[in-house]
Amino acid sequence: MRSIVPIACLLAAAVVFPAAPAAAAGRTAEPAAAVPSWSTGSTGSTAAFAASTAGRAPYCARVKCIALTFDDGPGRYTARSLDILRAHRAKATFFLVGRQVEKYPALARRMVREGHVVGDHTATHPRLTALSDTQIRAQLRDAQDVITRATGRTPDLMRPPYGDTDARVASVAAEFGLSQILWNGSSRDWELRDTRAITRKVTGLARRDGVILMHDVWPETVAAMPAILRNLKKRGYHLVPVTALLRDRPLGAGETYPPRR
Repeated sequence: MRSIVPIACLLAAAVVFPAAPAAAAGRTAEPAAAVPSWSTGSTGSTAAFAASTAGRAPYCARVKCIALTFDDGPGRYTARSLDILRAHRAKATFFLVGRQVEKYPALARRMVREGHVVGDHTATHPRLTALSDTQIRAQLRDAQDVITRATGRTPDLMRPPYGDTDARVASVAAEFGLSQILWNGSSRDWELRDTRAITRKVTGLARRDGVILMHDVWPETVAAMPAILRNLKKRGYHLVPVTALLRDRPLGAGETYPPRR
């Protein structure tokens, strides 16, 4: 299995990546049924994770579900974000950067152990459409390998940095059995950098089957999480991994969810 070369820490107060191009939306480019107990096994793919909950998957067809997704970690604030999710009995999806997993493998393992879904967010967070097919393969493969080593779970979900994707990127992703997860609501936390503003933004975006883009590398985002979770739960939302929103409609390799309009 290949290993990516560790890169010097880019964190000061938070991880900082190049700003997204203007054309890309988001920094990563914008009495109820009981909540099921999610699988916390440490082996298998995210497809296996989804299959393990298949008997309960229709519950999101009966109650309001929303998926908070966190990009660019793990980082120095990730442990706190996991503490908050656990305290609120909420599950999330984390799209991990390979070089960050090399620095914080224990946090990646904890995500899986606590029932969250992990996905591939490339090795070094580049704009994939600017790369050759060979370079895209290296980015996806290296991140997939390091995540598998750290967690025992091979990702079959990926999120292109900045939401920057096209048919060619999707085709290369399919070679690795990866489906693309985008979003239908962005916290714009990298831009707002204010806890109250982030809270208002996310709670204002909430809708059934929403996929919300957030970043656990910003302290303001993590600080906003308790208020966000309280607000969403008060409004009847169940906080689930993105795989739960798919219900009985598993994604094929190279397919995208939510579909772009």
